[in-house]
Amino acid sequence: MDHSPLPRRVQRIRHELRRRDVEVIRTTTNGANFVSVTFTGDALADFLSASFDDHVKFIFSDDNGDVIRRDYTPRAFDPAKRELTIEFALHGDGKASTWAQRASRGSTAIIGGPKGSMIIPLDYDWHLLVGDATALPAINRRLEELPAASRALVIVQVNDPADRRALHSQAQLELQWVDSPEQLISALRQLQLPSADGFAWGAGEASMMAQARAIIANEKGHPKDAMRVAAYWRHGVSDYHAELS
Repeated sequence: MDHSPLPRRVQRIRHELRRRDVEVIRTTTNGANFVSVTFTGDALADFLSASFDDHVKFIFSDDNGDVIRRDYTPRAFDPAKRELTIEFALHGDGKASTWAQRASRGSTAIIGGPKGSMIIPLDYDWHLLVGDATALPAINRRLEELPAASRALVIVQVNDPADRRALHSQAQLELQWVDSPEQLISALRQLQLPSADGFAWGAGEASMMAQARAIIANEKGHPKDAMRVAAYWRHGVSDYHAELS
């Protein structure tokens, strides 16, 4: 009888798509250009975010009364308290950034989804996590759930050094902060991937992530069934999200 371990499988789960009315219970500043907004509401009673890189549709009205929709990663959810936290990167005059900066207790919004989750097994020997500031909520969440026996290789690009922060994990953490997309690509290209089984994950600006995917899959020869790369935003385009692998 063959007792060799079964190959790891990434599992996709579909959720019933729902829109939930929520209101702000508190806000917290994280670094120079981030704010965490915690929402609550009875509609969150059956909320479920099964994967670290899920995304919900954050729906709000701007100053003109227009309905705006943006994708965000659920940073944390407390089912007992029915509290959902989303971390916003504050950049330029983006409408979601403006909303988050102005948010206070009692501010209202709508949360749609998540409509699905991709469950990436925790028991890979190593995990590569690469991204820009928009990927930090997902990277933080993944690091917090990785077991002590794993190894986490992390490269994060932020424009402002003041946004560098302590990242916590039980895993063996090897963290590189970089200041530009070019530095991220260079650091990734120079990184030696371990020989054991691992999963590569990346998210951020579209053109940077396209380059990252090519390096991981083509230059480093990492198997495509053990990687996930997504574009969370694109220069000049609002409400953009695309899977690249």
